[in-house]
Amino acid sequence: MTLSVLLPLLGVVVGGVFLSSQAPINAALARGLGDPVLAACVSFAVGFSVLAIISFFRGGWPTGGAIASAPWWSWLGGLLGAFYVAIVIWGVPQLGVVSTVAALVFGQLAAALLLDAVGAFGLPVQEITWQRLLAAGLILSGLVLSRF
Repeated sequence: MTLSVLLPLLGVVVGGVFLSSQAPINAALARGLGDPVLAACVSFAVGFSVLAIISFFRGGWPTGGAIASAPWWSWLGGLLGAFYVAIVIWGVPQLGVVSTVAALVFGQLAAALLLDAVGAFGLPVQEITWQRLLAAGLILSGLVLSRF
């Protein structure tokens, strides 16, 4: 495996560790604040602040033309992220971290199979193979096992 593949994989694995850690941290924030939606709002405010500071120092503010040229659907990422954070904050106390993350990963894989198959959002088309279906099925099996 080349370094150009290994580094992104390692980065994504670390991102997965952060996501799993974020879930109980945000759930604790929701308990403290008494509201999962408010906790999601605070979480996004902290994340926004950090990213705004980094963007400021990098000189990464877009021009009006760049903002206008983005496809309409590209602005939905924040909405989807807000739903994700809020639903995880709600789900972790109900299901635990393992089941919540397993359900998230299964949902991601199911959607990814479809998005790849149709080449959604400008992605190259990648067919649904038995190996990919088996991978999703194994994650689903892990989710079922985590509940029993």
